[in-house]
Amino acid sequence: MAKLYIVSTPIGNLEDITLRALRILKEVDLIAAEDTRHTKKLLNHYNIKTPLTSYFEHNELTKGEFIISKIKEGRDAALVSDAGTPGISDPGYRLIKMAIENNIDVSPIPGASAIIASLSASGLPTDSFAFYGFLPAKQGEVERLLLKIKSEKRTAVFYESPRRLLKTLEAVLKICGDIDIVIAREITKVYEEFLRGKVSEVLGKIKGREVKGEIAIILSNFLKEKIEGKTIEDDIRYYLKELGLPLKETAQIIAKEWGIPKREVYKIGLKIKEEG
Repeated sequence: MAKLYIVSTPIGNLEDITLRALRILKEVDLIAAEDTRHTKKLLNHYNIKTPLTSYFEHNELTKGEFIISKIKEGRDAALVSDAGTPGISDPGYRLIKMAIENNIDVSPIPGASAIIASLSASGLPTDSFAFYGFLPAKQGEVERLLLKIKSEKRTAVFYESPRRLLKTLEAVLKICGDIDIVIAREITKVYEEFLRGKVSEVLGKIKGREVKGEIAIILSNFLKEKIEGKTIEDDIRYYLKELGLPLKETAQIIAKEWGIPKREVYKIGLKIKEEG
């Protein structure tokens, strides 16, 4: 039976495509692209004439069925995203799941990935990390997510838009403290830039300047950067009074962050609430 190939494409620099990826894109019968206009630029650059069809979030069900039907007819298909590896923070995984459910072989053609490229040059620990995709649109949801990942023992990576970068960094400073952070911007492109340092330092570097392009934010291990002299009581007061979180949620977060029983945190929290 024909296959579905998951083909990684450049995240900016068109030279960052593998020889195998070029061969597969030439040999398959159909290429499913997130944005056919964007992918056409890559194909034209390498003189690839393979037919294109669109596959994106709003047509994934009907177009997915169409692509699967073509593969069942014996035609190989390749899935590409606008940039990087398909299925990572895009709807591609649904087509992959559909192919697997139809007993179709899925073959990855590895290559560029913005997550790995940014992390590899960040200078922060890479032995264990968590990827959170794009941050939520609402500021309150961003803060809640930061509270969740604050207790992570791993380096955290997520994407953000230039217009929200300043507010997001201010939220990181507020929730997580002045930890080590890296902003990776326009990776592999002409204006590639890494901004490294404490959150306050990076904030100082971007305030008053226009920031453009694709952005990845890498945050250091929160638990390794506790403020000297900071107590559990300090954290509880901050979550309850400054952030307005309920005691139950506060207890869950702090118990995980400090590595102590939740009931113990809850008991301390009750006492603090009684004291006002």
